[in-house]
Amino acid sequence: MRGQKIKVAVLIPCYNEELTITKVLRDFKEALPDADFYVYDNNSSDKTVQRATEAGAIVRQETLQGKGNVVRRMFRDVEADLYVMVDGDDTYDATKAPEMVKTALEGSVDLVNGIRMSDHEENAYRPGHEFGNRLLTSAVSVLFGDRIMDMLSGYKVLSKRFVKSFPAHSAGFEVETELTVHALVLSMPIANIPGQYKGRPEGSVSKLRTYSDGMKILRLIIILYKQERPLLFFSVIGSLLALLALGLGIPIIADYINTGLVLRLPTAVLSMGIMITSFLSFTGGLILDTVTRGRREARILQYLGIPFERLTATGTSKQVVGQ
Repeated sequence: MRGQKIKVAVLIPCYNEELTITKVLRDFKEALPDADFYVYDNNSSDKTVQRATEAGAIVRQETLQGKGNVVRRMFRDVEADLYVMVDGDDTYDATKAPEMVKTALEGSVDLVNGIRMSDHEENAYRPGHEFGNRLLTSAVSVLFGDRIMDMLSGYKVLSKRFVKSFPAHSAGFEVETELTVHALVLSMPIANIPGQYKGRPEGSVSKLRTYSDGMKILRLIIILYKQERPLLFFSVIGSLLALLALGLGIPIIADYINTGLVLRLPTAVLSMGIMITSFLSFTGGLILDTVTRGRREARILQYLGIPFERLTATGTSKQVVGQ
């Protein structure tokens, strides 16, 4: 593929975005005139499909409801060297797209994350969204690494090797968390680029449910931590159980030393049972850690087996394998 032009695909998941999709397509076509534009409609009840078709996009359907289902379908179906993923709500800065693409190509970066910089006077964030985003991003930073800023941003540039090695499981907005953890766990090259984030136009409504979706994302973070860091996860549980068992058992041991009698047999049995469960938790963590290492190595090999297209000085592509 040496000397060939980089193929860029702009992926836009949509659900009832008839008021904004035309402008989104127009702005991104102006920013990336040589890209292919795909709009994946997710059972819209308005004229989203009609507006996207009129604007010249390749329109496809995903009937399983939820952004995660749409992202999984887009990643599976579309072939390109680089993928620009953006929401269809006209809240992201299209003029940043060339810079994000250039950063990905010149630096062999697998994930370029668009950081949302909001003027609070525009009310771009709904109440609770900004705090929730910071809280969840901080949780992932503590558990998996702090190389991602604004984890829940819907504006990203992804390499082919990222997209084709991504095992999407989420059905809804939790997919943004999955994308982030996938990059962090495999130690992929990551960049963060700030850009303006503006409020939705009048009449356009966010599909994100602040509290229920926030709880789903938090639950997914815990599940992913258990899957990717099982030894630490079950060691914490085992340690808590061991402390509880000691708290119940030490007074019984003290009574036995003083009197030679086990005065609270049920409590002694309970303490022993909790301590055994603690040891089982540690053992389970060790076994699962070995399994997880094998799975991670397989994912890394799959990731490294997909070449990266790097931009050369002439503006054409050059394959970079294993970087």
